[in-house]
Amino acid sequence: MAWRLPRNALSLTRSYSSAVHGSSASAGEHSGGSRVWKLMSFTVAVPGVIVCFINAHIKEKEEQEHLEKHRPEFVPYDHLRLRTKKWPWGDGNHSLFHNPKANALPDGYEE
Repeated sequence: MAWRLPRNALSLTRSYSSAVHGSSASAGEHSGGSRVWKLMSFTVAVPGVIVCFINAHIKEKEEQEHLEKHRPEFVPYDHLRLRTKKWPWGDGNHSLFHNPKANALPDGYEE
C-alpha cells in the first residue's frame, strides 16, 4: 500500500511571515553589518595588533641583550658553513648580510 500525502500537506509547512525577500546583505535588519565590522576592526583588531607589536618589540630587545652578553660557543661542525666557491662580493668569505656578532665564519667568530 502506497503512502499518500494528505491534501493539505502544503498547509502543514510553516510559513515565515517575517522572512525578508531579497538578498540578506541589503534587505531587512542586516543592512548595518558593514558599519559594525568597521567599528570592531578599529576598536578590537587595531589595538590588538599594536599590543602584539609592543610585546614582540620588548621580547626582541630582551633577546638582543641576552645575545650580547652570552654568545653561543663556536663548534666547528663539518656540515655547517661550507664554502665550495667564494661569494662574488667582498673578500668572498662573508655572506651578503653578514653580522660579525651573530654569524660565524668557517674558522670561528671574527671578534
